Amino acid sequence: MIAITYDTLKFVRRLKDSGIPEAQAEAISDAFRDAQEARLTELATKGDLQLQKQELQLEIERSKVEIIKWVIGMSGVVVALIKLLPGGH
Repeated sequence: MIAITYDTLKFVRRLKDSGIPEAQAEAISDAFRDAQEARLTELATKGDLQLQKQELQLEIERSKVEIIKWVIGMSGVVVALIKLLPGGH
């Protein structure tokens, strides 16, 4: 999990200095911290992205192999059909 430093005391002080009562400032600070933590659980790390990239590259390579197999197979079918048609060699 990603860790971000959050100075709750500084946050509460700024709210209090702007005229917000201490209890309300603390509640706002707690709500803000909870919202930040909830969002952080949805973030991907560089490692997550690298793993996803590797998986996609592997899938692309597998797809290339399947396409090549299909093209070779269809070429064989075309050659066989040409030989079966009248006048085929």
